[in-house]
Amino acid sequence: MAWGTPSRERRVLKAGHSSIAVTLPKPWAEAMNLRPGDLIVFDQNDDGTLYLKPAPLPGVTGNGAPYLVTARSFDTPGVLERLVVGAYRVGHDAIEIRTDLPLAAERIEELHQTARGLLGVSVVSQEPTRIVLQNFIDPSKYGLPQLVQRMKMILVAFLEEAEEVLVRRQRSRRTSTLEEEGSKVLALLVRQLFLASRDWSLARRIGSPDPRQLLEWRVVVHALEELTELFTATLRTLNAEVSKLPSGSADALAVVLPDMKAHLKTVVDTLMHPSLDHACEAYHETARLASLVEDAAERRGSPTHKGGLRSASLLLGRGAGCLSLLAEIAIDRAVSAGTETVMVEAA
Repeated sequence: MAWGTPSRERRVLKAGHSSIAVTLPKPWAEAMNLRPGDLIVFDQNDDGTLYLKPAPLPGVTGNGAPYLVTARSFDTPGVLERLVVGAYRVGHDAIEIRTDLPLAAERIEELHQTARGLLGVSVVSQEPTRIVLQNFIDPSKYGLPQLVQRMKMILVAFLEEAEEVLVRRQRSRRTSTLEEEGSKVLALLVRQLFLASRDWSLARRIGSPDPRQLLEWRVVVHALEELTELFTATLRTLNAEVSKLPSGSADALAVVLPDMKAHLKTVVDTLMHPSLDHACEAYHETARLASLVEDAAERRGSPTHKGGLRSASLLLGRGAGCLSLLAEIAIDRAVSAGTETVMVEAA
């Protein structure tokens, strides 16, 4: 069922002595498996709209039973990590691992390491063939705008580290720390979106008052995930090539990074505070930034111009493309937020 401007009207009916009622659309009632006598819960918005949904079944709570994973054994490295991360991202609070054979010490450490890599998760029970992980985060305390702002700070830190490597010709020691921090915040962002898609009241409390915005938020998070991967790869490439960086080309790329940091901040701030004027400026600035990065990638200051430095430049160029996507979303938000118009000069 599509969300949009209401296209159908229903007459308000008298129900009882002093109550009034409106009938529910039959397709929606059938989709929700509603029957006469079932309960409906609703939330009222400040603009007068109501969100309706079926009430939870008796005895069913949000915490529910743990997400249970059973197997004879887990021998392949990484499988348990992916299962736990997946269960966390889709909203499970408790995750229970059971095996017929005792878990190897390496798999137990993998689970503990995975818990440390997820915000709010701890191992609360450990036995030879059973481990339970529990999430203690209250989702209503972590708004989507705040988490995106945190990701902005992490991405800016990546660029600052890359600039330091280029200027000082010294390896960065923060690559793994920043990567882990980014992974934690991104996993929580995805989790929040999954939870919000099932609870409209939560969606509004964490910064998405319209259910249609959740898909838009998912595109934003995907772009942030890609930026994190690109900036991580950039920093690792520069670290690996730090002793071979040609001065001229390295200096040319270092000059671009402050512009990219400033533009990253502008794009995210425009996303959080929609303005058509600022969003259009950010979108046009992205094209200039991409051109600067491309020029730095093509600079031929030494025979090694096709090595790590060029790879880093190309990675940053792809990062500029992600910023362009975010700028486009900022324009969409600004257009949907009001009636502001802006005159854009012809190229």
